[in-house]
Amino acid sequence: ELGVDRGPLARQIDALQAQGATLSAMAQQTPQGLQLLALMAFGDEAKPGAAQALARLRARGIKTVMISGDNRSAAEAMARSLGLRAQDGEVLAEVLPGDKAAMVAALQQGPDEGRSERRRAAPRRERPLGGQRPSAAAERGGHVVAMVGDGVNDAPALAAADVGMAMGNGTDVAMHAAGITLMRGDPMLVAAALDISHRTVSKIRQNLFWAFAYNVAGIPLAALGYLNPVVAGAAMALSSVSVMANALLLKRWCM
Repeated sequence: ELGVDRGPLARQIDALQAQGATLSAMAQQTPQGLQLLALMAFGDEAKPGAAQALARLRARGIKTVMISGDNRSAAEAMARSLGLRAQDGEVLAEVLPGDKAAMVAALQQGPDEGRSERRRAAPRRERPLGGQRPSAAAERGGHVVAMVGDGVNDAPALAAADVGMAMGNGTDVAMHAAGITLMRGDPMLVAAALDISHRTVSKIRQNLFWAFAYNVAGIPLAALGYLNPVVAGAAMALSSVSVMANALLLKRWCM
């Protein structure tokens, strides 16, 4: 913008930008104008295990997208090292801090193409009994989005996402905005959190089945006089023991 002649450093500038570095320049005012004296190149390094964590999420059928405020060259260089495919829309670069939440909202809405046609063709769904509503993602026609971040700039996006995950070594505002706080700054914990949550929901469903099974079997027998009260009390105690023992099996889970 100031018209500084890149001079003999032009080749280094092009080479560093091709590697994904963010450049700052030092110039000096001379009678002939501003003279370029030096370059400073900044680059990010991926956290250990980040590529493996993304591979594990991809194996679970989860699409991963990197949202970055860096220039596109730097973001795509980082994406290549992590196994992300920029050509498939898995890299969103040069995103201003205030626009990250908008990017999350766009992912939640899904592609615009054919959305109106799908809405016209889809039959009307009644609200299920009990006041429950269909999932937000099904109503939107888009994706359920989990946002992982650790900085102040990530807080609006963490709050806008369906599930916000903050790193335990991040900023306080990020942890307050997120629904989940990972206790360490380890990317592998993202897949672990999803895994343990799925297992927990599965255990809840299993325990509900056993709790209802004992009652469904015992109440008619008791009403007809075929069940001794002592046996009924023992059955109810056994029901509680079964539920607790099944829940404690979660302690066997490991990453």
